[in-house]
Amino acid sequence: MLTWRKLETMRIGIYPGSFDPLTYGHLDVIERAQVLCDKLIIAVAVNSAKNCLFTMDERLDLIKKATENSNTDIEVVSFKGLLAAFCDKNKVSFIIRGLRSTVDYEYEKPIAAVNASLYSHIETVFLMTRDEYSSISSNIVRELASYEGDVSSFVPQFVAEAIQSKYSKN
Repeated sequence: MLTWRKLETMRIGIYPGSFDPLTYGHLDVIERAQVLCDKLIIAVAVNSAKNCLFTMDERLDLIKKATENSNTDIEVVSFKGLLAAFCDKNKVSFIIRGLRSTVDYEYEKPIAAVNASLYSHIETVFLMTRDEYSSISSNIVRELASYEGDVSSFVPQFVAEAIQSKYSKN
């Protein structure tokens, strides 16, 4: 049981994204982020404008399965609205963003600046993905899978099977 005092000093990180689908690049960032915090919240964003392959519940379940053997306190949640407000409400210390390239950095930097201006106590930490994962994106995985391509080198086997199941129904 956490006491309020411990909660105040606890380093809580959040790794937000759509995770549609969860890739080895995401898992790389999750694994390395765990060393930075006492608790890691993996927050799946609700975005009604985005046409997702997996439902929210399916994405949450896939992430939970991928992280079930973690030694770190991991909480997998969905959220809607302003990320910085969610962080403030949940006493998050820092936002973790995975970067594959300078293009990702150029996209993320102004968002981090706005978040800092809204809630100065919330930092953004950028983690570069390892080189072997720098070309993986959820969009590429979905596109490849839609043409019956093999995605097994980009996602865990259970995710590849879930993707295959989705496309075989269509």
